[in-house]
Amino acid sequence: MTDLNFPPFDFSTRLDEQKKLIFDRVRKKFIPLTPEEWVRQHCLEFILTYFNISENLVAIERQIRINGSPKRFDIVSFNQKGTPHLLVECKAPDVAISPKTLTQAGLYLTKIDSEYLWLTNGIQHIWMKKNDNKYAIVEFPTSLNHGKTTSN
Repeated sequence: MTDLNFPPFDFSTRLDEQKKLIFDRVRKKFIPLTPEEWVRQHCLEFILTYFNISENLVAIERQIRINGSPKRFDIVSFNQKGTPHLLVECKAPDVAISPKTLTQAGLYLTKIDSEYLWLTNGIQHIWMKKNDNKYAIVEFPTSLNHGKTTSN
């Protein structure tokens, strides 16, 4: 798989009927290892490890309905009150983060009112924070609990 702009993580993988699988510790099962899943699992490990968010406060690839159409978000983390705190939109490393990506995430935000939005293809990371009901690009946060930001 492609090297990503993340710290190294130790993933559990296996080969099953010529398909490579990766273990998702939130869903508690092996998932086909696609390029997008590679990015998703790095984001998940980053959230769990560096932001110290409990696995119980994270949802992965859940379906939501927007204007009657089924959609699937990549990752949402919740605060202790169960309110969405971070929405993560993952793309494969060869897919550019573009206005189309932001539009897709914006649709999800109509149902998932989170404080932070993270758009990533594993190489490029764009962090946004909600302020006065608008999202603005912010520097990489060192903590999702306190909203402090610092350079990456």
